[in-house]
Amino acid sequence: MKVTVVIPTYNEVENVEPMARALWGLGVPDLDILIVDDASPDGTGEVADRLAAENPGRLFVLHRSGLRGLGRAYVDGFRWALAHGADVVVQMDCDFSHDPNDVPRLVEHIPEYDVVVGSRYTTGGRTEERWGVGRKILSWWANFYARMILGCRVRDITAGFKAWRRGALEGIDLGSIRSQGYVFQVEMAYVSERLGYRVLEVPIYFRDRRAGHSKMTLPVQIEAALRVWEVRWRHRHLQPLHREA
Repeated sequence: MKVTVVIPTYNEVENVEPMARALWGLGVPDLDILIVDDASPDGTGEVADRLAAENPGRLFVLHRSGLRGLGRAYVDGFRWALAHGADVVVQMDCDFSHDPNDVPRLVEHIPEYDVVVGSRYTTGGRTEERWGVGRKILSWWANFYARMILGCRVRDITAGFKAWRRGALEGIDLGSIRSQGYVFQVEMAYVSERLGYRVLEVPIYFRDRRAGHSKMTLPVQIEAALRVWEVRWRHRHLQPLHREA
């Protein structure tokens, strides 16, 4: 079973090599890594290129320019992974807020499930203890708000740590996924449920990033909350019969 880990990056020069080595150290057979870099000015792309040259067939780099953003980076990465034969596609952040040691725990539930979510809000899931009360409330509220509007069952609807069965990604019209930023995660969760895919949440511990600066600001979260209504309107008619594959 070929596993491709898709990691979007923007200014992650301190994290990209440690993350790659941590993933290779898991001992998961037939695992490769795709770094999707959005023209990082800090040299992330150059470090990724060096790693690719030093580890042929184990790490690949997709350099993006022009229209950028988290959603487009993931869609391009998913398409690349499918085109290169991935049976399972894992999506995760590069900053170690998603623990690479949890990757095998997500992958082991494929193909019994179509989507396996690394969840902060299912039973046993946790977030960083050092988070302030305000940050914890904001994160909880964002999940509650989106779930109530969209009627989703998944408890961590904003989760960005997931394993996808190949057939599930093939069944989603990726061209219809238009969200950028963190609402991309909400849109993919909603579309997955509308299409009737089997979703499992696996508890994780969500840490603060190891190095660099967070891109999750208050304005970003407010914009994401407002765009939830757009997601509901655009995909409201989806049913399992609308699967692409």
